[in-house]
Amino acid sequence: MELIRENIEYEQLLGENAVDTVLRQEFIIPDTHPDVEEILMVEANPLVISKEIMQNKIYIEGQIEYNVMYLAKGERGNEAFNVRYVGNFSNALELQGAERDMACDVESYVEHMECSIANERKIAIEGIIQLKAAVYKNYSFNIVKDVSGDEKVQLLKNPASIDKIVSFIPCEIIGKSRMQIPMEDPEISDIIKCDVNIHKEEVKLYDGKIKVEAMARIEVLYKSKDSREINYIEDDIFLSKEEENESIRIDMQDYTDYKVDAMNVEVKEDDLGEKRVINVEILVKTDTKLMYKEEIDMIEDAYSPELILGIERKNYLLNVVHGQTWCGTVVKGDITVEEEVPKPNKIIMSSGDVCITEKKLVEDKVIVEGVVDAKVLYKSDEENKYIYSMQDSIPFTCTAEVPGTKIDMNCIAKAKLESIEANVEPGNIAIKALVNVYVRVNYVTNKDFIVDMQVEEEGLPQKKASITIYVVQNGDTLWKIAKNYNCRMEDLATINSIDDVNMIKVGDKLIIPGRAVI
Repeated sequence: MELIRENIEYEQLLGENAVDTVLRQEFIIPDTHPDVEEILMVEANPLVISKEIMQNKIYIEGQIEYNVMYLAKGERGNEAFNVRYVGNFSNALELQGAERDMACDVESYVEHMECSIANERKIAIEGIIQLKAAVYKNYSFNIVKDVSGDEKVQLLKNPASIDKIVSFIPCEIIGKSRMQIPMEDPEISDIIKCDVNIHKEEVKLYDGKIKVEAMARIEVLYKSKDSREINYIEDDIFLSKEEENESIRIDMQDYTDYKVDAMNVEVKEDDLGEKRVINVEILVKTDTKLMYKEEIDMIEDAYSPELILGIERKNYLLNVVHGQTWCGTVVKGDITVEEEVPKPNKIIMSSGDVCITEKKLVEDKVIVEGVVDAKVLYKSDEENKYIYSMQDSIPFTCTAEVPGTKIDMNCIAKAKLESIEANVEPGNIAIKALVNVYVRVNYVTNKDFIVDMQVEEEGLPQKKASITIYVVQNGDTLWKIAKNYNCRMEDLATINSIDDVNMIKVGDKLIIPGRAVI
């Protein structure tokens, strides 16, 4: 008797947790820049540099890039300038059961960030970053899938669906943009800000190949030459990359993370020698998790009319991916313009971040709540404050339909800001954003598997008994009856002219052939 084994590997969410990291840092204005009169806005981009999983804890380190816009005082009074700084942060996050070498996803969100003037040559930045971690535990166990080489063993098989993660497919995409400033607009003096928003993401799977696609919206804010005007230009470029991998199949499920890993911005002269060309090159890194359900004919039970079998069973927890989906929601809100604030007459640019604050599972649905942190830079009619900025947090709720979802299941949820726009209205600034939310619902189930099987005794003496008439009872199956009377299920079906072994009814009378008595 030869045992055919199968190795089961899967990933299960151990748990999630989040921690707030308070930042307070002071920075000196460079000698090349004038004194600070008023802070317009501060933008912060936190990046997780390293993560280390220890016993029941995740230690996270990162960098945060600041871009501060301000109005100058003195000879260049009321002119807009920007300064960039890099700070560091670190924190430890508690998560019971976490162990070294486990897989871990860490995300960082800016909950709040503000900049104040310490003195005319120094600014202070204060804020809160939320670090959110999800830890996954990898399981691996060996089971008996089949038996060959001995026809004396009777096997009851049932198909089982096992969730498997094939691999993580990394990919790097380089995108390039050449933006030309129109002749009717002023030349470029300095680049104040350059943002990249990855949107319209799409992943196509083929047998042996993956194709990753997206659009990259590049937004540039620049100062005009020989004036204090601030101008905005954007470009939307197509990104695409193919990677070959033998393990990829067209019927798999995927989830892909996109991250802008590096960016280079250069101002160039055009054919007339004027600074009207902006070249932007970006490096986008993606990481695709491939998953699929493998259908395996598992041995549910086994016995032999002629042998005594020793069967070892073990109970395992199995992670089951119930379903995943994307849902989109339009987020609308107003930023109120108070009396003391300069009144907007034209929006220069708008930007934002999105953060999930809560998720709740109900019957057939996942309800996700979050906020869009919207920032708006605009022109005003006031001479001393010809540009100004405002920001506010706009809550939203998105409902993802995942049929069969139960309240005791688990869920992973991630949100992405696809686009954001702002318009001036009487007394306020109207914000409209498109948010896409990804949810994956999982649950854990117990299942017994046969992990070993061996013959304990062989060649046992057999004694034929007289024929027995058996009346089918509630809960009986042909397999149970055959095993109980130590005969082959096929023989039982043949003698009783049973075409379908699943079609026996309570009260049926079955002829049991002479059985081996041990």
